[in-house]
Amino acid sequence: MVYPSEQMFYNAMQRKGWEPNENDMHAASSNAPAAYGQVVAIHNAVNEQTWKEVMKWEKLHCDECQQPKLLKFQGKPDQLSPKARIQSLLGYKPPFDRHDWIVDRCGKQVRYVIDFYSGKPIADKPVSYHLDVRPALDRWRS
Repeated sequence: MVYPSEQMFYNAMQRKGWEPNENDMHAASSNAPAAYGQVVAIHNAVNEQTWKEVMKWEKLHCDECQQPKLLKFQGKPDQLSPKARIQSLLGYKPPFDRHDWIVDRCGKQVRYVIDFYSGKPIADKPVSYHLDVRPALDRWRS
């Protein structure tokens, strides 16, 4: 995957209304605290895990396409997916973010919905999260 630069990531956070600390975007260096640079590294690790989850679904279609590719994605942090909305009504904590990813399945565009949930704290881990990755219910075959 190709990732945004630290500056692009910082600019995107500002566009979304966050107030990031620019120093937190830089890779850790000898004169920076260890926590610096973790924001971008964690983001990239989450994206890698998300892609692995998408590929689990795509393997069900390997007869159609051997090498699906990510075309684009869109963050929708203020829009609950239908599943997340129902779970929230049942008393579950809503996701902290949502993305829609569009995958090119050898000429066919397939949309995936990803809900990002905070996980339980784990010792010696900077963050804990849970991903709910699934094809969007745009068509019957999904």
